[in-house]
Amino acid sequence: MTAYWISIYQEITDEAKLTAYAELAGPALLGAGGTFLARGLPEVAYEAGEKTRTVLIQFDSVEAARAAHDSPAYQKALAALGDGAVRDIRLVPGV
Repeated sequence: MTAYWISIYQEITDEAKLTAYAELAGPALLGAGGTFLARGLPEVAYEAGEKTRTVLIQFDSVEAARAAHDSPAYQKALAALGDGAVRDIRLVPGV
């Protein structure tokens, strides 16, 4: 069953660290089978939504998304990000 990796950036504290992260994370997640569906600031936010950076990535399964997150390549990206952002990341199965 398809799964979605949803990243919501609550706060970006260091743009340089975020850039270093992105340079490593993109190839790591693509290499692990992810497909980027959306990335950037929302055009509209309803209810309690906030206009903060959001990323949506599709994977073949929750297991594939989890493996991507736990992979050495992505862990290297996380090390580069460090305390450069506060994020909420969710792996959600498709319907």
